[in-house]
Amino acid sequence: MINKANIHEQHITVYCKTAANRVKGRFPYRWDLNIYRGCEHGCRYCFALYTHKYMDNRRAGCFFSTIYKKENIADQLERQLASPSWKGEVINLGGVTDNYQPLEAENGLMTEVLEVLIKYRNPCIISTKSDLILRDYELIDRLSRMTYVNIASTITCVDEKLAAELEPGAVSPDRRFAMLKEFAKTNASTGVHSMPLIPYLTDDTANLEGLYQGAVSCGARYLLPGYLNLKGATREAFFEYLFKYRPYLLEPINRLFTEKNTYKEYRIPKYREIRQIAEKYKMPSNYREEVRSRMPAAMHNACAAEAGEQLKFL
Repeated sequence: MINKANIHEQHITVYCKTAANRVKGRFPYRWDLNIYRGCEHGCRYCFALYTHKYMDNRRAGCFFSTIYKKENIADQLERQLASPSWKGEVINLGGVTDNYQPLEAENGLMTEVLEVLIKYRNPCIISTKSDLILRDYELIDRLSRMTYVNIASTITCVDEKLAAELEPGAVSPDRRFAMLKEFAKTNASTGVHSMPLIPYLTDDTANLEGLYQGAVSCGARYLLPGYLNLKGATREAFFEYLFKYRPYLLEPINRLFTEKNTYKEYRIPKYREIRQIAEKYKMPSNYREEVRSRMPAAMHNACAAEAGEQLKFL
């Protein structure tokens, strides 16, 4: 993927061959675009830590401090969307890293990407933990009046102190809810991604109620919950966090993920509680129906089969 690179402190400029990459799995899309590799948000549970092994291993360093910036991504996206073979499918912006992480404030690459999407009227999904996205409000508003746009924010808890501990580089939950409230004024679909719900830490009734109350108050169309996934580098990083900040959770969480069927037995009653709260606030857990109603069949049929259980958490 890397043709050449110029190192500036911990920020490395790279040049990509393809902007949107095809992905497999039960997602509501088949294409993913990431302007950056590595993320300054520093989330303790980040599932994407493993991806740095695909970069230049000699200089990859820490996922949270060595950030690769794809300088030519807008040009490559235009090349891709202009191709006769492109079918106008949904592109997910930021499935691996947040395209609105702090570095974007000085680069403005998302602005360029959005201008290309507007030119080709291409639908997209944008998920972020930053209100920097408000910088591009007018562009996103314009695109949402042309085609399907989904703006989602990952919000795992409503406690400001705990959020700062879990996601030290991201803006506060209140600012994320406020951002979604602004985008609810556009034609875009807005949603809350409460992923992951961390056992014994963010899965209590008070926090769950707070998340749903926040989703309702900001005009979100759905709230999509998800459970903690501890694999590979993510497991190591998360347990390092527990050791430093929440040592009392080391044993119970380790037991959940090591003893057979324990995590499954934990999730069943927890899902039941989440379902009850969702019904209380009349908040759906997926946006498949809205995609069907707002997008021409030719645009979403290719990815609809993949959506399946990924959006059917409850």
